[in-house]
Amino acid sequence: MTDEQKNKVRQTFSKNKEAYVTSSTHRSKSDLEQVTAWLQPQPSWKALDIATGGGHVAKELSRSAGMVFATDLTKDMLQNTARHLQDQSNIHYVVADAEELPFIDETFDVVTCRIAAHHFPNPSAFIQEVSRVLRPKGKFLLIDNVAPEKDELDTFYNTFEKMRDSSHVRALKISEWEKLLRDDQLPIVRSETRKKKLPYRDWLERTQDDTDQQKAIDEYFKQASPEQHTYFQYDDSLTSFSIDEWVVLSQKN
Repeated sequence: MTDEQKNKVRQTFSKNKEAYVTSSTHRSKSDLEQVTAWLQPQPSWKALDIATGGGHVAKELSRSAGMVFATDLTKDMLQNTARHLQDQSNIHYVVADAEELPFIDETFDVVTCRIAAHHFPNPSAFIQEVSRVLRPKGKFLLIDNVAPEKDELDTFYNTFEKMRDSSHVRALKISEWEKLLRDDQLPIVRSETRKKKLPYRDWLERTQDDTDQQKAIDEYFKQASPEQHTYFQYDDSLTSFSIDEWVVLSQKN
C-alpha cells in the first residue's frame, strides 16, 4: 500500500474501531455461517484472516480450525478486537499489510478476507500474497462489495463510497477479480453474487462524521439517474440501499 493510503486506513479504522465490531453488516450471522459451510474448517488447519477488522471471520474460523492468525493494518483496531475475543485462545493477532504479509511461503491451509479488499491500493499484490502463503490445494475465500460491470454504475458506486470513506480505494468488478485469481493460480471452485441491503444512516455515519459531507452524499444519491436509483434500490427517503456482494471460493493449484 502507499504510505498515504495506509495512513488513511489507519486513521479511519482507529477512529471507528468499535463501530466495526458492532456493525450489523459485519456481524451478519448468515454471512459468517456461509464461511464455515463453504470452507468446512478442520482441527488440523492453520487459518489466516486478512484485514480482520472486528474479527468476525476469525472468531467463526476459530470454532473449527486449530489455529487462526488474524491480521490487520491498524494496530488500534486489532487490539480492540483482541479484547473482544479474549476468550478465543486459538486466535493470534499480527499487525500486517495485506499486500506484504509477514509469513513464509505455503504456511496456511485456508486464507479469508471479508468486506475489506476495496481498501487495498494494489489488489494484484494482495492476491499474489494470498497465493504465496497458501499451501498447495489450500483454500481462499473472498467476500467483498463489488462494482457493477457497467462503467457508469461502477463510477457512481465507487464515487459515493469514496465520499463517505476516504480510505476506500475501489470496489472491483467481478470480471476484474476473476482475472486476478486466474493469473495467480487460484482457480474458482464456487461463487455467488447477491444484493446486500444496507441501512443508509448506519452506513453513512460509521465513517463520516462531517455533517456538511453527509449532506453532500445525501444530495449525490438524490440527484442520481433513474437507472442508478433502480440498480441500488433506494428512493429519496434514503432509508436503505443495496449494493452487490460477491462470495468466491478458490483453491490453489
